Amino acid sequence: MKIADLKIYSVRNVTPNRGGPYFIFIKLTTDNNIDGFGEIYGVPFRPKVVEQMTQDIFDRYIVGKDPFDTETIGRIVYSNNYGQHPDLSVGGVLSGLDMACWDIIGKSLNKPIYKLLGGKVHEKLRSYTYLYPANLNPEGIDSIVEAFGDAEIAPQRAAAYLEEGFTAVKFDPVMPMSAFDPRQLSLETLDNAELVTKNIREAVGSKCDLLIGTHGQMTTSSAIRLAKRLEQYDPLWFEEPVPPENKYEMGRVAKFTTIPIATGERLNTKYDFVDLFANQAAAIIQPDLGRIGGILEAKKIAGMAESHYVQLAPHLYCGPIAAAANIQLATCSPNFLIQESIEKMSGFHAEILKKPINWQDGYIIPPTEPGLGVELDEDVISDYLYEGDEIFIEMVNEPI
Repeated sequence: MKIADLKIYSVRNVTPNRGGPYFIFIKLTTDNNIDGFGEIYGVPFRPKVVEQMTQDIFDRYIVGKDPFDTETIGRIVYSNNYGQHPDLSVGGVLSGLDMACWDIIGKSLNKPIYKLLGGKVHEKLRSYTYLYPANLNPEGIDSIVEAFGDAEIAPQRAAAYLEEGFTAVKFDPVMPMSAFDPRQLSLETLDNAELVTKNIREAVGSKCDLLIGTHGQMTTSSAIRLAKRLEQYDPLWFEEPVPPENKYEMGRVAKFTTIPIATGERLNTKYDFVDLFANQAAAIIQPDLGRIGGILEAKKIAGMAESHYVQLAPHLYCGPIAAAANIQLATCSPNFLIQESIEKMSGFHAEILKKPINWQDGYIIPPTEPGLGVELDEDVISDYLYEGDEIFIEMVNEPI
């Protein structure tokens, strides 16, 4: 069996763009007509450029290869052009290709991927969602930021998600973020973040975990100041308190707070995690399987984390194929803690699959179908394909 063909789909998400403005899916097909789906996340270029990058890597390194040889494929792509260094662009493309290979492997053996990586450890997977506002403006982004930091709206939304069955919710009480981060938060911002967290805790009591989902906006000293204020509300984690580029400073934050530190969504390959573990900078890791290098690399990282008693909470802010890969990894990982979901994985995320991800009462139920356990509906996504680059969100380029 050899990989024979590649199709790439850049898909426009629908308003309110939960999970991002677009998804990039790929489909590999073998010479015996087995299809495998993958998803690319977080490559910092426009979708059409990512398509060209993916086609180039496929043409040079993937076509004609045995999809079972994921270790060899991964090493060749990682090392191309004498690179051999963590890279978000190569990592994103490799992630999609690796997912698709594993989907093919599972289908050819008639087994879910988790059965090939140690078997089912968890019968169901606890999930959480961001605190999305009930109604968004057409662009959506400003409303999300406002909801996170609104001391009245945020607790209302948390209570609503609790009613739906969620036992954990995430919010960023110090949004927005900027290309000029990290920064020292003002006393006004610190006061508001504390008030928002206090009100959410009062709204949900001990029935719901609070996940402080910051995005590296703070200096080390500012993060410690905020953590001391929030400790009394017992959050499950404090996410990316400082930018992920400096694991030593992340470790300093961890040493000065009782709140578990979570990070990893902007890291790439197992090599990016070495210093994280060495500096005891995280109690919870959040690799994104659409960026990290794929399923095989993520399984290795999960094993590294397990040996440090670090728990696994895969990041998800993209489409349902990456979500399906997360589910396969989480199901077979002993140190799995909780899975990010886009609300209940309904809406557009369900519409573009032939069979939606199974979410029940706050938990995701792992599929029993072979491979990833989901199939992209190519007829549906054909109505949402990019004609150009009309939707693309840039990092804010002004100081805050």
